[in-house]
Amino acid sequence: MIDIMSELAAVHRSTGFGKVPAGEGRTVTLSRRYDAPIEDVWDAITNAERISRWFLPVSGDLRLGGRYQLKGNAGGEIIRCEPPQLLKVTWIFGEGADPNSSEVEVRLTAAGGESTNLELVHTAIVPDEMWSQFGPGAVGVGWDGGLFGLSMHLRGREMDEAERQAWPMSEEAKQFNTGSSQAWGAANEAAGATPEEAAAAVENTTKFYVP
Repeated sequence: MIDIMSELAAVHRSTGFGKVPAGEGRTVTLSRRYDAPIEDVWDAITNAERISRWFLPVSGDLRLGGRYQLKGNAGGEIIRCEPPQLLKVTWIFGEGADPNSSEVEVRLTAAGGESTNLELVHTAIVPDEMWSQFGPGAVGVGWDGGLFGLSMHLRGREMDEAERQAWPMSEEAKQFNTGSSQAWGAANEAAGATPEEAAAAVENTTKFYVP
């Protein structure tokens, strides 16, 4: 049995502004601690075979300056790689997207003993109308799912293919995505959105992830 609420509570979320080469963008930031040594966490987020077990299948030249592609999702260039502490990539989704408009940076810090702190920052130029409609939850819910998958993987509890196929429509997934959407609404309000704006974004995000 997966403790959904504990997984959601393990993540600290915030949103604000940051720079990408194309200009000023919005940020979503997630941080949490994993009970695994930094070398293991680094390998889990950079080893193609392991990435496919907790996130998505990935192909490409996975080295500094190389390009990657996540199956059915984003791709881009590896622009910083400093083992075992820093990974930064461009994050391009969809045909014709500006390669300078979206970046993801992951920082790992040894937390003493066999623990590691992970911080993920996704900075992207987002149309005002999209931000007004969904807020940070548009991508934040997806990243929550990624960090949850990494948590399961590092504890040896990753899903097999049949479980992955069934997960999106399960009650656990609906609870997780709903809770994540609400948590991003709280982060949005903490960053300056009005309660009404945050609530509307939560409603729209939840409808998208929990149809």
